[in-house]
Amino acid sequence: MQFFDTHAHIGLIYDNPIEQLRVVQQAKQAQVTRIVSICNSLHDFNTVYPNLKSVSGVYHAIGVAPSEVQNPGKDWIQTIEQGVKLPNVVAVGEMGLDYYRKFGDKRSQIELFITQLEIAQNANMPVIIHNRDAGKDVLDILSERIPDAGAVLHCYSENAEYARKAEDLNLYFSFAGNLTYRNARNLHETVLNVPIDRILIESESPFMVPAQYRGQRNMPAYVPSTAKFLADLVDMDIEELADQLWKNSCRFFRLPE
Repeated sequence: MQFFDTHAHIGLIYDNPIEQLRVVQQAKQAQVTRIVSICNSLHDFNTVYPNLKSVSGVYHAIGVAPSEVQNPGKDWIQTIEQGVKLPNVVAVGEMGLDYYRKFGDKRSQIELFITQLEIAQNANMPVIIHNRDAGKDVLDILSERIPDAGAVLHCYSENAEYARKAEDLNLYFSFAGNLTYRNARNLHETVLNVPIDRILIESESPFMVPAQYRGQRNMPAYVPSTAKFLADLVDMDIEELADQLWKNSCRFFRLPE
């Protein structure tokens, strides 16, 4: 049995290269044998990628999150266009919209989002979508511009009705540790109403720690705790679910099983 953490901010867990490697080692000891490393900014990517680019089981996404809309970086478009060609880079992201924190203005966020979707389309890369309090705009934009390689709504936080609309776009849904919270009824209902072959799992570390580890910094090694909760929720054997999640993740990121 093995697990695939599809979204981990390893550089935010630790900025020390040795500690970052230890995070990966601890994950593997917990049967989390593949991780997609996520960086919100290109500066972070250029720090984390060189340290982990050759580490077995670690893959990377490159992109600019909405939090960086006011300073995406010099020549950021060209940087992403070149970055997607690097070894073990498997997606563009995370990208999207965040109206909760009010980063910049909506127009600037939307422009940043659309530009990255176009880069992903040209590169034939899947995208990782951030959505916070911007659900309608995210779906409206994706309905017209979703890349052919697909998209995942990471750390899903909407309800089952929203998921039904997203299903029409053949989106994937990735669930993090907040799925394990008692008051996350909207997520529990969503899981029970989306196709099992469209579900991914993630740590979103160092955030969204599973209830079992509340009070600690989240780690990729904690993904099995979320998976166990998910298995109980959908009434599946944990090994069967782990196998399904693994296949889903490999299919989305176009990696061999």
